[in-house]
Amino acid sequence: MPNAITPIRLLLIDDDELSREVLALQIASLGHHVDLADSGEAALHHLQHHQPIPSAVLTDWQMPGTSGLVLGRLLRQYSTPATVLVAMSGSQPTEDPTSAYNAFLLKPFTMQQLASVLSHTAPATSAPAAPENTTSILDPRIYAQFSNSMPAAQLQQLYTLCLDDSEKRIEYMRQAASLADDATYRSEAHAIKGSCSMVGALELHHLAATAEQTGLAPANHVASLHEMLLACARLRRILVEQHGPTT
Repeated sequence: MPNAITPIRLLLIDDDELSREVLALQIASLGHHVDLADSGEAALHHLQHHQPIPSAVLTDWQMPGTSGLVLGRLLRQYSTPATVLVAMSGSQPTEDPTSAYNAFLLKPFTMQQLASVLSHTAPATSAPAAPENTTSILDPRIYAQFSNSMPAAQLQQLYTLCLDDSEKRIEYMRQAASLADDATYRSEAHAIKGSCSMVGALELHHLAATAEQTGLAPANHVASLHEMLLACARLRRILVEQHGPTT
């Protein structure tokens, strides 16, 4: 069975590019080989046309196109009974993921938690313990994992990419609000939530999750977007204190 010591081949599925990069980097740091897919459809094509079949598949639960339980059942059809299927999401699904997957991980999760579900030693549903201070800006546990697994320059680049992407998406949310486009507003908030969860940007993750849940009405989106930008600035200041300027 795959575990954190024996390298395996893992197929990672996530429609958000930044989240894919962050997770791939983390998983590769454990010694595993990571193949990437940006959608359920791309993942199914990969399974049909590439060998060997991966030992594990880790997929985002909520993506455009094929996702959730439907994707899990199709992944099982095109993989093997021994392939470990793991779903992940920044929020608890309304449906039970374990009816189609071996395990479910609530973002943000640690690589130790992922290693546990891959080796079948963790419960079917796993979620990290909540930090003591839920208003913290940066999760020190996740930051320490990155800091211990990559050079300072690469760590700096990783957080810069996340913050730049978040600020760009906040502007997209502002434009969507001006057009009363609630769907796009929520979609961009969801993307920010996902990428921030993986790098431990707790405050920004919380604000994005709230924006996704409430949408344009009845939320005061002007104040919400302003607070999200301030959260980006606060995180940049913390990172500067750790390793110098992020740009």
